[in-house]
Amino acid sequence: MALYDYNRAQKLGKKQYQASLMKGEHPYLPVLDDILSYTDIVSEVNLGLVDIPLKRIVGTVTQGRTNAFASNFMPLLPDRTEFGAKWSALYDHQLRDGIHDPIIAYEFMNKYYVQEGNKRVSVLKYLNAFSIPGIVTRLMPRRSDDKENKLYYEFLDFYQVSFNSDVWFSQEGSYKRLLEVMGLKPDQVWDDDTRLYFKAVYERFSKVFDEKGGNAIGITCSDAFLTYAEIFGYDTVKEKTETEIQKDLTKIWKELVLKSQGGKVALVEQPEEVRQSSSKNLINLILPGSGESEHLKVSFVYAKTPETSSWTYGHELGRLYLEQTFPGEIETACFSNADTETAIQQSIDMAIAAGSDIIFTTTPRMIQASVKAAVQHPEVKILNCNVNTSYSSVRTYYRRMHEAKFLMGAIAAAMDQSGRLGYIADYPIYGSLANVNAFAIGARMIDPRVKVFLKWKCVKDADALEELLEEGVNYISADDMITPNSPSREFGLFHREEDGSLSTLATPICDWGKFYVRIVKIIRQGGWNTLDTKGKQAVNYWWGMSADVIDVICSQNLPQGTNRLITFLKNSIRSGSFQPFECDVYSRDGVLRCSESKKLSPEEIVTMNWLAENVVGTVPPADELTEEGQDLVRLQGIKLDENTEAVIGDNEDSGSSGRGVQDPL
Repeated sequence: MALYDYNRAQKLGKKQYQASLMKGEHPYLPVLDDILSYTDIVSEVNLGLVDIPLKRIVGTVTQGRTNAFASNFMPLLPDRTEFGAKWSALYDHQLRDGIHDPIIAYEFMNKYYVQEGNKRVSVLKYLNAFSIPGIVTRLMPRRSDDKENKLYYEFLDFYQVSFNSDVWFSQEGSYKRLLEVMGLKPDQVWDDDTRLYFKAVYERFSKVFDEKGGNAIGITCSDAFLTYAEIFGYDTVKEKTETEIQKDLTKIWKELVLKSQGGKVALVEQPEEVRQSSSKNLINLILPGSGESEHLKVSFVYAKTPETSSWTYGHELGRLYLEQTFPGEIETACFSNADTETAIQQSIDMAIAAGSDIIFTTTPRMIQASVKAAVQHPEVKILNCNVNTSYSSVRTYYRRMHEAKFLMGAIAAAMDQSGRLGYIADYPIYGSLANVNAFAIGARMIDPRVKVFLKWKCVKDADALEELLEEGVNYISADDMITPNSPSREFGLFHREEDGSLSTLATPICDWGKFYVRIVKIIRQGGWNTLDTKGKQAVNYWWGMSADVIDVICSQNLPQGTNRLITFLKNSIRSGSFQPFECDVYSRDGVLRCSESKKLSPEEIVTMNWLAENVVGTVPPADELTEEGQDLVRLQGIKLDENTEAVIGDNEDSGSSGRGVQDPL
């Protein structure tokens, strides 16, 4: 039996050897001594006895036995050799008593290299074992800006609390996200139960992932596990059997493929782009309109109520407009106060149980529950109000509010005489800095000396409006819409009069009604199915003035000349002849970010992580934010340019700590 299995292992070794040669790769085991010859090691740490994941064992320490194994640790030498006999004896020993003697190994960059015990590793790898005990010495490389080095030091922080070597991510920040999914703090040391539960579920997941061919899609098992846990919830996942994991993986496989391809997001900037790409089928040509459903049920999930949230109020107006546009053809329903993970999931489940054909979830916080529902109910079309989130099971939609903010900045500068404008923002998430910068660009077009003082509404124990007023700023951009239950003049662009009262000069409008009507028309006319992007890229309907879903409403008290200027700029943006980020714009660190010859792509606008040079303020760290702000930042937080953090707040006119950007949820 042992000889038979040695020959099978040898065949696997020869197959790997040939495959490596065909790819131009080294066909034998990597040698640590060779790797360290060009690596700066700053210290060695004795880890003692460690349970080493066999997947992480990749090579040998010295040249001694490297040619006896292919790069997958399978044997290459003939069976009738001393090497073959010892391998076979170890195989019999493993079947009879198990291999318990620890190997001796070095760990470098979370990969293990064997000093003693290569054949033991080979036998266990052949048998698809998960781990092997080993006495390990860790080799610490000098810190650098190299991505692999950064990932390794993130792993070391994770290891300090988990003592787990199984996990290895390909993207920075993933260890932090895993701890958040598990409900653990970054510095919280795992207890025995946590370690055992995690190891058990990770082993089950790893086995199923490998059996489904996960190694071929280009992401690590840990990357896939994180996505799985984010969608289904770690507390649920850790109780899953292998059979249940297998079924779940089948449902989300296209999400994993999308992740492996970089999580590309297709930003659809015009409703017409979808319709024009659709070629009507024969039956639609013969029977016009036959592609549209006779009756649809559309549900909306709100985080708050229309009476208590301006953001929800705007979407509720959109829901009512949608129903009025299709009388007798579309039935709508809404589910309010979905402000926790449990409430969000329950609301979506109720909408599905009620027979909804389409579900709109209206804040980024609802994305995970939306994806979970979508993979379990592919017959329901689910869209989340979000941007730059990459899932193929749900589609996202968002507004190009920076176009309106540009106009607001121009109005503010035209009316102000002090050269000091204010901007109160909500959350430092994707798209928010584009809004701030567009406002600053619009203001600077009118007044080249103007400064925009940035404050954040989501900072704990802070009153952004009071701070600006105390600093003598009289023209301020704030929430986009009034809240019905607490009406005030603190929305849009408002001005403090001499008597201390506030008056609104203009407000940006997102017409969610037109937005929803256009999306539903796309679905009814068959445009949804023409964008077959599952597993290829995510889809975001990112519409603005050209789609007639964004506008700016001005007060009658504006001077005629200012009104004419804004009308001209608005029409130019709508026609596409002018855009806010098609001019010279320098960031706070002096870098030219865009110009007429260096236009920003839609992706660059959405992911903007710098502030224009005339913006005064900072982007607050997560621990300064309210609980709601922290939740949103975890999902959609801006990854700041390294230079941005270094120079923000150094402006000579900065005054007190600035905080600001706007996307009211």
